[in-house]
Amino acid sequence: MNAIAVYEGADEPVVTEKPRPEPAPGEALVRTLRVGVDGTDHEVIAGGHGGAPAGEDHLVLGHEAVGVVEDPNDTPFEVGDVVVPTVRRPPNGANEYFARGEPDMAPEGEYHERGIVGAHGFMAEYFTSPAEFLVEIPPALAEWGFLVEPVSIAEKAIDHAYASRSAFRWEPESALVLGNGSLGLLTVATLDEEFERIYCLGRRERPDPTIDIIESLGATYVNSNETPIPEVPGAYEPMDLVFEATGYAPHAFETIEALAPNGVGALLGVPGDWEFEIDGGRLHREFVLHNKALVGSVNSGYGHFESAVESLSDLSDEFLGDLVTGVHGLDDFEAAFADDDTTIKTAVEFAAYEER
Repeated sequence: MNAIAVYEGADEPVVTEKPRPEPAPGEALVRTLRVGVDGTDHEVIAGGHGGAPAGEDHLVLGHEAVGVVEDPNDTPFEVGDVVVPTVRRPPNGANEYFARGEPDMAPEGEYHERGIVGAHGFMAEYFTSPAEFLVEIPPALAEWGFLVEPVSIAEKAIDHAYASRSAFRWEPESALVLGNGSLGLLTVATLDEEFERIYCLGRRERPDPTIDIIESLGATYVNSNETPIPEVPGAYEPMDLVFEATGYAPHAFETIEALAPNGVGALLGVPGDWEFEIDGGRLHREFVLHNKALVGSVNSGYGHFESAVESLSDLSDEFLGDLVTGVHGLDDFEAAFADDDTTIKTAVEFAAYEER
């Protein structure tokens, strides 16, 4: 079968040939429909994140996938079921995090991530997966199912933000999303039903398709070139929730200044090492005197995938069509890895969905 992989020492993905996998007991064989491309894939390709399985010189890419069950292999699924795989797998047999159904809370070294670190991904014509790591979705979502994984990332971060405020009555009204990439835009759309006022901060100038999407969702675009994060409270309002999806290290600390009393910031970006000066005393006071909180969030659990399916079902085809700027076959898969101002979200398509 064909797969898209990155080899050691290379800085771009290639199509390679792999044996079609055989499902082990408890696993289903899935025919891949589409696999999304995101910033993590670019980091893996550049060598800044992740790594190949032990003893191998390449990594099959892709962690945002949707497919159709080809062989249920005595799992609870049926032929033709549309499924989305979760990402994390136990590295050497189950550990306590997987046993509790909380692989997303496992520390480094206690998991592999398919298509990212230690395990091949889903960017191939077929993949196998234990049934416990497959989430069934409605056939109507087959076209967009590769977006379930990124939406699940937002679902977890929002879930943990609410959990951090569970000790008191928290009724947030305003939210600020940092970053107008695909995850930021999906988060704005996901938050739409929960918050009265939503803002999204980015560095792009008009005209720009992401700004058009933000405003079509009824949110307010904040240009960080004109209004840096610490100035947002004065220019707009202090924020009950700040969702950081940029990986720009100063934003973690600027978030504290943008929060309203009792507010919480959810940090999802993963920056490289960066030393810079901050006023630690002032930020410490902000935490203590105004009951503020920051939570970090990575990956997502099975329940977050289920919530993501519901959220994705509520999003309009018009929004999703504007968000996904390209779906490419193997003959032009390189276009799915473009990184420019006209690209928002792309996917590689291995097969078209045919309802059975």
